[in-house]
Amino acid sequence: MRVPLEWLREYCDLHMDAHTLAQRLALTGTEVERVEHHGVSELEHFVVGHVLERRKHPDADRLSVCMVDTGGSAAAQIVCGAPNVAAGQTVAVARPGAVMPDGTRLRRAKLRGIESQGMILSERELQISDEHTGIMVLEQAHAPGTPLADVAPIATDVLVLEVTPNRPDCLSIYGVAREAAAATGAQLRAAPWDYDPGSLGELHGIEVLNEAGDELCPRFTARIFDGLRVGPSPLWLKARLMACGQRPISNVVDITNYVMLLTGQPMHAFDRERITGGRLTVRPALDGELLATLDGQQRTLSASMVVIADAEGATSAAGVMGGGRSEVSEQTTSIVSEAATWNGPNIHATSQALGLRSEASSRFEKGLAAEQTLWAQAVATRLFQDLCEARVRPGTLDIGAPPAPPLEIHLRDARIERLLGMVIPRARCRELLETIGFDASDGGDGLDVTVPDFRRADVTREADLIEEVARLAGLERLPATLPARRAAVGRLTAAQRLRRRLEDTLAAQGLHEIVGWSFAAVEQAARLLEQHPAVELANPMSSEQSRMRTSLLGSLLDAAARNRARGATRIGLFESGAVYLPDPDGPSGVAREPHHLAALVSGPVRPPSWREQHPPQADFFAVKGLLGAVLESAGIAWQLVAGAERPFLHPGRAATVEVAGASVGWLGEIHPRVAGDWDLDEAVAAFELDLSTIDPPGPQAFTDLVSFPAVREDLAIVVPESLPAGELVAVIATAGGPLLQASEIFDVFRDEQRLGAGLKSVAVRLSFRAGDRTLTDEEVARQRNLIVVAVENQLGGRLRDAG
Repeated sequence: MRVPLEWLREYCDLHMDAHTLAQRLALTGTEVERVEHHGVSELEHFVVGHVLERRKHPDADRLSVCMVDTGGSAAAQIVCGAPNVAAGQTVAVARPGAVMPDGTRLRRAKLRGIESQGMILSERELQISDEHTGIMVLEQAHAPGTPLADVAPIATDVLVLEVTPNRPDCLSIYGVAREAAAATGAQLRAAPWDYDPGSLGELHGIEVLNEAGDELCPRFTARIFDGLRVGPSPLWLKARLMACGQRPISNVVDITNYVMLLTGQPMHAFDRERITGGRLTVRPALDGELLATLDGQQRTLSASMVVIADAEGATSAAGVMGGGRSEVSEQTTSIVSEAATWNGPNIHATSQALGLRSEASSRFEKGLAAEQTLWAQAVATRLFQDLCEARVRPGTLDIGAPPAPPLEIHLRDARIERLLGMVIPRARCRELLETIGFDASDGGDGLDVTVPDFRRADVTREADLIEEVARLAGLERLPATLPARRAAVGRLTAAQRLRRRLEDTLAAQGLHEIVGWSFAAVEQAARLLEQHPAVELANPMSSEQSRMRTSLLGSLLDAAARNRARGATRIGLFESGAVYLPDPDGPSGVAREPHHLAALVSGPVRPPSWREQHPPQADFFAVKGLLGAVLESAGIAWQLVAGAERPFLHPGRAATVEVAGASVGWLGEIHPRVAGDWDLDEAVAAFELDLSTIDPPGPQAFTDLVSFPAVREDLAIVVPESLPAGELVAVIATAGGPLLQASEIFDVFRDEQRLGAGLKSVAVRLSFRAGDRTLTDEEVARQRNLIVVAVENQLGGRLRDAG
């Protein structure tokens, strides 16, 4: 919604600039997206001129040389290309130094050898309208040299509002003026519809039938205007429409658009002579019925849509756009002005189905009050009389459901204090509510409040009234108060603490956290070489977001590709979030939502330096070390099992992550084909854990610092080539008992001649330590022998010969 400040000040006595007003509105809940300027930015050098003389340019048939009195000591010579310029006219002039709306600074120039000392302006050059076939001619009453801003609306700031769907009342200039008055304390002037030059009662000359019913058309009003003169609108009306983003067309059409912007109620004008049969029928459209709309398009309708029809068929798509068959033209002398209320969801569905979104449909789909129809008729009647010299016929056609009874809500003082955490005096509450159109009176322990018609959609209960009081009193003034919760203490669950610990560790390792979409494209599963079922969305925002994700890997690859495309070489990302797995038999009946943690690395494992210009690249072992740091930070014992049934992982460079003997995730290098589909040419390694399958460990037991020295020994153990290193380490840890403090593999040796076919030698460093004494050689030898025996019996291994 675009709100010109010049227009807003007509109804609200504001004494502040646009940016200050925007801040005030934002603090009271009316979001101002931005402040723009419409028209010229510097008013200096724009003046009224009087054409003293016009003669043809000696070297150009389409140019004229004019002598123009601009209030200076001498007349200015201006070369003009407009065909309608003539001596005796009062015109708008930009003198040298003027800054045009597009930012161009005007200078003296020679046009075909003749010096021009300025420019005679058209309406388009001042952003008053799109008219540029001729210059703008002003009334003769203005003296030469008068500032143009005093004569024509050539500049205004514009507030661009982001109006929420529950506040259609702010889709009008007067509605915003009401909010601005409440936010600033300024005086709100009388509503523009308070005076109605028309009348109610029976209307002769048009008949309207409502076959769609009150649900689809709650109210339909019409008036007839005769003796109409169709022509251009005055400058002030054109300028306001342009500032609001509307293109001026003719005085009749411009009035209907102006009324919609001012009151929030869309209108439509029918040429009465082109209504076949003299009757309008509001009815459901026929399947396949055709309608030529005002934008020149032929549209096919369906039975779910509502139309306004005459004897020849549909002449308007109700609430969306009028039809070309009954539109107003230069020959029109009598019109029917229509202002109706339509069913919001139906208008939204019609607009979507036709691919036609208009200013009218965007208002109707949010739900307008039926009372607004007569507001619009009152304002339009006055403008048709003033600007079109029209005569309004007595009476107003008004059909529809009876008006809803007033909604009254009791607002308790104690309830306000309880919800807001502070006392707001009853008189102050009443004052605040009355500034935005509510009626309030004392009623025992609070106020009896009557909700105005234009706020019935979003104010339906006591809490809504308290919200209005809070935002107008100033949310920034409310004290920070914790809600009253008896004997309740806020704390994280064990699962939440575990999740935060793992996330903090990944961040400490230098990875950047991302937040990906919970939605995924259908093609993502194919790109990951997977065929798992997924939860399909019934009403997706787009085909790229038509199903719920089953893994975090897709969003990590998307982010990695985006960073790589922008020059990043060292990539480390992680994400913590829910995935959605189909579970029709589960509690939700749709899906279960386990929480996953995933990380991805690619490129150098550390930045290059003068000592190491080419650091090693991220691979399986880099991401394995990362996983170890993460899990061990939380005291979680884990192991890897070779192989993982994940088609997107590189064969032979993948593993399953196990905790307490159960699979909790996967780890490995991404298959080059999959990485290539994301334009990632270097190796990419990742892991993903299902945190819902990991039991949070209890408090870690304190281990005292041991001052007794450790005894370290190295063993070279020959085992089958196929034996995973993890199994060897597990057997050693069990056999070593409590005295074995640590065991670490530091080398692997292969030689068929010295070891035999299918065998390898694994070098393991053992560290023995006791907490209460220095270990003797006999104690260490006893534990070492137990380890050797366990390896021989359980794994078929042996100590490697010294030779």
